[in-house]
Amino acid sequence: MSEHADPAVPDRYRYAVIPHIMVADAVAAIDFYRRAFGARLDSRVDAPGGGVLHAEISIGRSVLMLGDVSVEEAESAVFAAPTALGGGTTVTLHVFVPDVDSLTDRAWAAGAEILQPPADMFHGDRTAILRDPSGHLWVFLTHLEDVPADELRRRLAATA
Repeated sequence: MSEHADPAVPDRYRYAVIPHIMVADAVAAIDFYRRAFGARLDSRVDAPGGGVLHAEISIGRSVLMLGDVSVEEAESAVFAAPTALGGGTTVTLHVFVPDVDSLTDRAWAAGAEILQPPADMFHGDRTAILRDPSGHLWVFLTHLEDVPADELRRRLAATA
């Protein structure tokens, strides 16, 4: 682990792909992420015709890009918000945080749907799964321990 590393984020996940999500109402989504996850708005570019063309927020040290999906984009199936897909999504956003329990409480108070309350998991992380009002799935984790591969297999088999 580097000398400047945050112990709440395992080195393996320190540098990651930056997700760019589409939402039906970026202003409302940004407000929700600020209230629920403590997100910081880093930048915002408004579209000439209204709405948010592009915004960037930070949740802890993780960066997320987002913007309003236009009717034209949605109709062409280039981009779509989960709400336009009947609520389904093929992407889950994972973020390591120092205290998953307090974040889950805060997110629930702000309107997140709790799909799995915080629980210590076999893989060594305390984990919660949430759905935000835009339909995106989030997995928040607090790292508890490094689990060797043989112990991980043993724990996984014990859960079956």
